[in-house]
Amino acid sequence: MTSSIQDQALKQVADIFDKHVPFHNLLGLDIKHYDINGVEVVIKMKPELIGNIHQNILHGGVTATLLDVVGGLTAFAGLVASRDDWTVEELQQRLTTLGTIDMRVDFLRPGRGEIFTGTGTVIRAGNRVSVCKMELHNELGTHIAFGTGTYMVG
Repeated sequence: MTSSIQDQALKQVADIFDKHVPFHNLLGLDIKHYDINGVEVVIKMKPELIGNIHQNILHGGVTATLLDVVGGLTAFAGLVASRDDWTVEELQQRLTTLGTIDMRVDFLRPGRGEIFTGTGTVIRAGNRVSVCKMELHNELGTHIAFGTGTYMVG
């Protein structure tokens, strides 16, 4: 597969995750960067995302969702990078099976901040199942949470 086919496939995936998933739109998820080398998903704090009204911190469910989205995108990028002979049609079919099998979240610090950025790396990219590590930082670089996710990719 040429890198342009990889880029095209990941651009389509980013578009779906970024603009066409209603829950992602509700949260305000914004994919800032996405290619086979990494993903960066950002969410801006807003009153609707506060989980603790006394401390003004991000809801843990929002943290988990952001990590899960990052994990799914990372797993799919790992799949795309795993072979150089994918067709666009094969990748589109694989996208329909993408799903979370299991995810663990470790909340390291309260979700204080204005902008939260999730990033991910592939631990194992398999043909059917992939495992990823995800991290969440605020705009000051404070490590808020990390997760490990197992994703169905085929």
